[in-house]
Amino acid sequence: MIYKVFYQETKERSPRREQTVSLYLEVDAATELEGRIIARQLVEENTSYNIEFIELLSENHLEYEKAHADFKLTEF
Repeated sequence: MIYKVFYQETKERSPRREQTVSLYLEVDAATELEGRIIARQLVEENTSYNIEFIELLSENHLEYEKAHADFKLTEF
């Protein structure tokens, strides 16, 4: 499963929509919820980012992201 993680680069400032960035993670999980939990743990253990939202990408959404965004899987 591929998850898109929306985050702010620092926890020290109030979040602003204009400063939200994202990364993509591939997570091996049995359910969507388990995948979100694993994705959050990976990001929290390896960065100091302020996570805003974690979204599971459907096949159509994933194809769109690959075609229209700077798509690159993040590995920790």
